[in-house]
Amino acid sequence: MTISSLSNFGSVFLNYRGDQLRYGFVSHLIDAFERYGIMFFIDKDEQRGRDLTNLFLRMKESNIALVIFSSRYAESSWCMDELVKIKKRVDKGKLEVIPIFYKVRARDVRGQTGKFGDKFWALAKVSSGDQIKKWKDALECISNKMGLSLRDKRYYSFLLCS
Repeated sequence: MTISSLSNFGSVFLNYRGDQLRYGFVSHLIDAFERYGIMFFIDKDEQRGRDLTNLFLRMKESNIALVIFSSRYAESSWCMDELVKIKKRVDKGKLEVIPIFYKVRARDVRGQTGKFGDKFWALAKVSSGDQIKKWKDALECISNKMGLSLRDKRYYSFLLCS
């Protein structure tokens, strides 16, 4: 899949964890989206801790979601709550999702193991049981979808070329 092929899907919702990706991989994606005229939504303008209503409205307007799992993804309840909403829309057939495993293994995301799992279980310690179950279900569902595994920068060019 190339960036230009995403233009057939309409708008794209990006779900990822902060600065670790924002100034690297995600900035490359944004450049490519802009170059190919692909509409996208990124939450960089949303205030942390703010009601997620506006964010969820943007998700409803999107046709596809790119979920970028990284080692720090699961330390954010914000990301995890977005993922639950993404899963609900996918289950209803209203959203297509492509998981991207950025320097993490899909099986670690799926099973909440490794460095990814360490972050997840640290967050789980301060969360409710119902919330944890929803997060686990969403992680397992989305990480089982066909996606991309990016282990280093050389894969960026494959994704970003036309």
